[in-house]
Order: sequence, then structure tokens, then C-alpha cells
Amino acid sequence: MRGQMTGNKIEEMFSLHLTAIQLLQNALSSSFIDAYVEHMENVVDNYQVRVVDGVPDEASVKRLQEVYKQLATPLTPEEKRKVSQLVLLKGTQTEPLQPNHQLTPDGIGFLFIYLMEQLYPKKAESLAMLDVSVGMGNLLLTIMTNLKLAGYQSVKGVGVDNDETLLEVASATSSWIGENVALFHQDGLQPMLLEPVDVAVADLPIGYYPDDARATEFLMHVEQGHSYAHHLLMEQSMRYVKESGYGLFLLPSNFLETEQSAELKKWFQERVFLQGIIALPDELFKTEASRKSIVIVQNRSEQTTQAKEVLLAKLTSLTKPQSIQSFFKQFEKWIKENKK
Repeated sequence: MRGQMTGNKIEEMFSLHLTAIQLLQNALSSSFIDAYVEHMENVVDNYQVRVVDGVPDEASVKRLQEVYKQLATPLTPEEKRKVSQLVLLKGTQTEPLQPNHQLTPDGIGFLFIYLMEQLYPKKAESLAMLDVSVGMGNLLLTIMTNLKLAGYQSVKGVGVDNDETLLEVASATSSWIGENVALFHQDGLQPMLLEPVDVAVADLPIGYYPDDARATEFLMHVEQGHSYAHHLLMEQSMRYVKESGYGLFLLPSNFLETEQSAELKKWFQERVFLQGIIALPDELFKTEASRKSIVIVQNRSEQTTQAKEVLLAKLTSLTKPQSIQSFFKQFEKWIKENKK
């Protein structure tokens, strides 16, 4: 692809950004994540080092300025996203995050992009998407930057998360990349003031939702005990998707076999169509219990129907072209036979 950075250049930019963040981390006595946010704000502010009450000190400022001179290299939005992802992956190796806060791997992100291109083929129209568990924003930003590379004229994103630190990372990264993302710090299950979007995407946090009273507002709540947060967030997402619009969600592969699957199946029967289940390669997950699938649902409307056959696909690898091409053929055949 013309203008695409070489792996060596990505590596060089990654190394320089990492050096700057580590300098800031030491100078500010902060966490890696806080230093990352500070660094990105400096970069967006034309590589100006922000000094408050003499911090960072003069020596650190001078060293940072030397690194920043080397960073002033024009990059495309997707190149910036790749560099930021590598930096964050490195940082979270030294300061581990809880599983629900991990970055969604690019391999999975690119599957979402492929599915979006098939489900929303009209590239001249604007496309608005919602992620109610946006975290550090890697999934949303991966989709947005790559849909633009694929020729979509207008792509807008809305991200919601109840973790302020993760949202600060998403905000800093999206500002640097230059993507049109509106971010909201709130519980994703509380009412949201949003215009309807075309599609919902999410790598859903797995667990229970503690607010039982709020959970009763959803069809998928359980009568006793806590309801699954990932079920409720999926239902919430689709409330803000236009009629006939899709939702693409990363869920545990055993989602139809859990103790709360009856509530989930009721939602499928009454509110949305379950159109597809794409099981991800086993090699991506350490245990059978941690395996995940991409689940495709569609809002019911007078224009939509349940697919004659729900797409059931199993990817054996994200690194072997033959496996990926086989899936693409299966999906495109399914689209041809079922999409109206």
C-alpha cells in the first residue's frame, strides 16, 4: 500500500514514544498510563512539554525535547494507532490490567472491520457506531481508521465507559490520531443522550452487574441474584441502534449454555434477530472457558427477517491465510443468501 510505514519505522516510532513516556513516568513519579496520557497531550500540543510547579524538572524537559524532535514525523491515522497500541501493550505488560480492561487484539479488530464492510457496503454514506464498553478505545479506533482507509467517506464513533482512566487513554489516543470520537464517562447501563447510531460494537466486559434495581429496566434481567453485565450492555447497545441496524459483540463462546441463557434467548425472540456466531480460534485463549465468539445481532423491523440459517462459523487461525479466506467465502455466501 502506497505510503505505508515499514515495520522498522513503526518500531522506531514505538521506541521513541516509549522512551518519552518512561522519562515522564520517572519525572512525574506516576503510573505508565498517566504518563502516556500526559505524553499524548504534549504531542497534540505541538510537542510542548507541560511544566506545572517545576515538574518535570529542567533536565527531564531537555531530554524530552530531544526525543520530541525525533518524533515530529508525519504519520497516517492508522500508523499512529498501531504505534499507540504497541506502546500501550508494552505498558500493560509492566502494569497488568484486569482482564476486562485489556486491549482488543488487532486480529479480532480486523475481523470486525471485514464484517462491517460486508454488512454496510455503501461507502458514500456516513456511518456512526457506538461502543458502550470502549475502554482504551483500541477496537473502536481500529475500526474507524481502517474503514476510512477502505474508502468510507464519513465515520463517527461514540464511546462510553465507567472507568475514567481508560477513557483518558482513549481520549488522548483519538486526539492524536484525529478521529471523530465522542467519549462519555458514565455507567454504560444508565440512560444516554445519544442520536441513534448505525451499528454497535463491543468487546464486552464479562461479569455480573451489581445494581439489581437498574437491571430490572432490561428484558434480560434475572429475577434472583445479579444479572450478567455483558447481556445487559448488549441489550442497552441495541436500544441506540437504528431500526434494522446491526450489533457486533465479543461474547464467551458458551453464551447459549449459561445459567442466564434463557433470558438471552428471550431477547433474541422478542427484540433482535441472532444472525451469526463466529467462533474465534482456540489458540487465542488460554483455557476452554475463556474462548470467545463474535455474535452478530440485528434489530427487528418491518424490513428485516431472521436469516434462513444462522451463520455458524469457526475460524481455526487468524494467521493462516487459507483459514481466513475460507471464512470470507463462507460469510460472503451467507450474505448473498440471507441479507436483504
